[in-house]
Amino acid sequence: MYIIVGLGNPEEKYLKTFHNMGYIAAGDVAAKLGVKFKKKECESYVAEAHIGGEKVIIARPVTYMNASGRAVKQLLAKYKCTCENLVVLYDDYDIPKGSVRIRPSGSAGTHNGMRSVIAETGTQNFARIRIGIRDPEVNIPIINYVLSEVKKSDYELFISACGRAADAAIALAGGQK
Repeated sequence: MYIIVGLGNPEEKYLKTFHNMGYIAAGDVAAKLGVKFKKKECESYVAEAHIGGEKVIIARPVTYMNASGRAVKQLLAKYKCTCENLVVLYDDYDIPKGSVRIRPSGSAGTHNGMRSVIAETGTQNFARIRIGIRDPEVNIPIINYVLSEVKKSDYELFISACGRAADAAIALAGGQK
């Protein structure tokens, strides 16, 4: 079993913000696997799929970004899943916009949602797929930037990045995408 979690904020006003790249990528995972988010449990919207006979839970926490770890901890407990089968998708201000990076473990960097996941799970040893959002031409405080909407001129770049992140999550969970 794998759990794929896309970090973000649940309200409509955050839908097209940089901080919701993980939510968008989790939606792409569900779409590519032909499933929908049909239930709410563990403070998350959840979709269930199978990859190569293996059950995969795709989740979007509704705890808001800074408390994402609470939902992740609940999902791991409910599904009796270990962190070695956890994949977290999220935006990352520390890497260039539109880039996607996969890491088997690591620190939270500047990301409060990842700080929460690490604190609640008690480990940094889980896969993460980072979607770069940093724009060197923008010089505003990080909190203002991550909660701002993606510029229309960058929209396709980020849609592509989220799609690539979704493909990576599916591959990590055992699918050949």
